Amino acid sequence: MSAGREQGGTGDLEAVLKEAGLRITRQRRVILAILAGGGDHPDALALFRRASRQDPSISLSTVYRTMKVLEERGAIQRHTFEGGPARFEPADGVHHDHLIDLETGKVIEFRSERIERLQEEIAAELGYEIVSHRLELYGRRRGED
Repeated sequence: MSAGREQGGTGDLEAVLKEAGLRITRQRRVILAILAGGGDHPDALALFRRASRQDPSISLSTVYRTMKVLEERGAIQRHTFEGGPARFEPADGVHHDHLIDLETGKVIEFRSERIERLQEEIAAELGYEIVSHRLELYGRRRGED
């Protein structure tokens, strides 16, 4: 699983959709369950593929519409790593950063108190307070020598 991220259930995500005026259909419940329980960063097409295995009546447009509303309401975060497709994760967890494997596309979540302190120190030295930030590292596995 992720570095310090707590996986929530679908209840909070359902509430966000209801507040936005969307019905909580069986298809949307499947999408929300996959998003809340995945522990990864799927793109819309991956969500669609997983969801359609559970319910073939799910359309790609339902996935896109659902993700758009959840993002607009701050319930999920959208990441676009190195120009790839937008990937999603619930916004309900502890802050973490990402390391993206350039060979496989795998997204590895991590948290470093040392990095967090250094960012705060740098901002303070420059006269700023950090309001938000993202750190994305891109790498390849080192060869075994």
